[in-house]
Amino acid sequence: MKKISPSHQLKVLLALTATVLLTHLALLQAPSMSLGLSQPEPLHAFSTRVITPTPLVTLPPPAKPVVSPKRKPAATARTEKQVSAEPPLINLDIAPQPPAAAEEQAPPARPEDATTEDPPPSDADQLPAAPRPPRDQLYTVSTYTVPGSVRFKYEVQTNKFPFSANAELRWQQDGESYDAWLEISAFGQARVQSSRGQITPAGLAPIRFSDKFRSEVAAHFNREQGKVTFSANTPDVPLLAGAQDRLSVLVQLAAMIAGDPGHFPPATTLAIQTIGPRDADTWLFTVGNEEKLTLPGGELATLKLVRNPRQEFDQKVELWLAPALGYLPARIRITEPNGDFVDQQWLATDRPN
Repeated sequence: MKKISPSHQLKVLLALTATVLLTHLALLQAPSMSLGLSQPEPLHAFSTRVITPTPLVTLPPPAKPVVSPKRKPAATARTEKQVSAEPPLINLDIAPQPPAAAEEQAPPARPEDATTEDPPPSDADQLPAAPRPPRDQLYTVSTYTVPGSVRFKYEVQTNKFPFSANAELRWQQDGESYDAWLEISAFGQARVQSSRGQITPAGLAPIRFSDKFRSEVAAHFNREQGKVTFSANTPDVPLLAGAQDRLSVLVQLAAMIAGDPGHFPPATTLAIQTIGPRDADTWLFTVGNEEKLTLPGGELATLKLVRNPRQEFDQKVELWLAPALGYLPARIRITEPNGDFVDQQWLATDRPN
């Protein structure tokens, strides 16, 4: 056997080493591949998501609305409750007027996008709102509860002097006629107003009113001639339905409200021709809210009414009507245009035997 020299063995070894190195280099440069025996990498080290995009849906443009010639919704007619929610006017001094003629209705309007092919709306599709009655016909007073005979005493405060005066209201009625008398006294002097008249289905019908302080002036209700005459030689004035004088108006208001308290919600306005000793005017009383008063005679629940001035020299009259007193005034406050006032507050009640 031929002996291999050491130098030859070294050459063979170097050749095998070079072959192994080249093989390893070729494997490292080759494309990656999956080997069946290799261990998978942990999931937390590398994760893969597959995101499937949602297809974008394109909607067609909205169709232009088609106006149908069918009936349009009619405006809701206001009910009597809704009408009465506005401040109503109970006018006692003006005879009811006939309802105004309905206004001519405009021809039905065509929709803005209607074409010449669309038929015009018919009159049946247009329901006109119910005509609103005149303000003086929104309410009528049909029930009066005239208070029984009574006498009230009042304590009177005024800014003209620092102490109180006394007042007394006497009311007498027998079911057919009445007499009312109001006296305010201080320092031995007194101012007295009086009213007498009839009791009718429409409440009080004054015949004569007088106002006396040192001298007396009076107004006479001439119903046959439909006028009021004055002893002060001032011009006569027409006598309107429901007219009252400056004293009887207090009792008339009490009789009206006592007849049906729920008929007079807040903001109701009562219009009454009111006769003074020398002239006449229409007094507007506005119904306010219920108030609880602490008066010299005790606590009373009341309903407040206000007559606000309409002319430069008008007085402001505030009344607090008490159900416990038959809706006669528990308090009367009269304020002059210059700020002077007289505040008359209930002190006691005396009833005749």
